Amino acid sequence: MSIPCPPKLVRLVMSLIYQDRSLLEFLLKELKRGFGDLELIGQELSFNHTDYYTKEMGTELFRRFVIFRDLIARERLSSIKLLTNELEKRFSRADGRRRVNIDPGYLTLENLILATGKNYSHRVYLSEGIYADLTLIFQEGNYQPLPWTYPDYRSEEIVTLMNAVRRKYLLQLRETGGKE
Repeated sequence: MSIPCPPKLVRLVMSLIYQDRSLLEFLLKELKRGFGDLELIGQELSFNHTDYYTKEMGTELFRRFVIFRDLIARERLSSIKLLTNELEKRFSRADGRRRVNIDPGYLTLENLILATGKNYSHRVYLSEGIYADLTLIFQEGNYQPLPWTYPDYRSEEIVTLMNAVRRKYLLQLRETGGKE
């Protein structure tokens, strides 16, 4: 029989996709206000792996990852996704089209989980209309994509970043015993 025990706290990560760089400063302030201090703001990357957002957000999109300092409980992911959805609405154009896409998730020693409102065969329902998407798994010393992993999350840039975040997360877990 397995004996349930609480899991370790996790590292909150968010992907920001945007076109208008002038939004970034305001958006980062709102994210800090809602989720705490930032550990890292990743470098700006071209978002060119799909045209999924083109009709809504335009062409020449950029992506940045933001990593939060404080660790969180995994069960907060649904409420965090709902809050980021509200932020997307606040930053939207008058006609309702988004100017930013915010994808929250969490990183563990074992994997990277993203939150989504869309169901699919490999996604697990969390609560409040939000699903968990297993995006990367840690094997053989590196995060690895899965057959359904989005093409951009398969990129060397993102895998390298997540490996660096994992190293810092591991140090933080050792310092805090997984609790803050």
